[in-house]
Amino acid sequence: MKAFLLAAGYGTRLRPLTDQIPKCLLPIGGVPLLGIWLDLFRTYGISEVLINAHSHSNAVKDYISKNSGGLSIRLSEEETLLGSAGTLRENRSWIGADPLFGVFYADVLTNVNLNQMLEFHRLHKQAATMGVYEVSNPRECGIVTLDQDGIVRQFVEKPSNPQSNLAFAGLLLATTAVLDVIPDQTPVDIGFDVLPKLVDRMAAYAVPDYIVDIGTPQKYDFVQTTWPGLPARIRPESCPE
Repeated sequence: MKAFLLAAGYGTRLRPLTDQIPKCLLPIGGVPLLGIWLDLFRTYGISEVLINAHSHSNAVKDYISKNSGGLSIRLSEEETLLGSAGTLRENRSWIGADPLFGVFYADVLTNVNLNQMLEFHRLHKQAATMGVYEVSNPRECGIVTLDQDGIVRQFVEKPSNPQSNLAFAGLLLATTAVLDVIPDQTPVDIGFDVLPKLVDRMAAYAVPDYIVDIGTPQKYDFVQTTWPGLPARIRPESCPE
């Protein structure tokens, strides 16, 4: 399975930490966040990764050149930010005929079991499966409401009147049906412009594992003392295809 790792944001809420270093290279316990993601992909058999970059893209390119570790990594340097969904649309040919691909936000720190999420996706047979988790600040997140079968019946990005506290976790397993609903505009955002179009065709996987969006200094400090690390590697034959 191929995966997009979205890493082109400026990280403005983390300044001054991100004045000289991209958010995806901020260290967690001494290991750059990007390195943790690459290890997670290796653990679950994701061998082809496309990473987009904008702010401090040379630093991202240098890190990848020294730490690919057997992964096939394509770096998509965006001179003008395309938006999270714009990156998917721009690189549709990279997906090719693959029936399923992953989309992950690089500023999320997680040790999610991707095999379990994949099995959930296959059981529900929807156009996409998003990872969700409970948050204390639903007005600042993309919020979902579900039916009893775990199908998304509403998605609102940063709602003024949240109907739940279940938020999109920045983890998405997608079919090409997701690419088909991306509007022809730039920039174009997954949360605002794409996920609302997938209501009734998308399942929600409640992530039981460690997951934190490190987008604020407070969250970044929090993960330094709570991050448990990645799970032990699993047998290759149990990896997703």
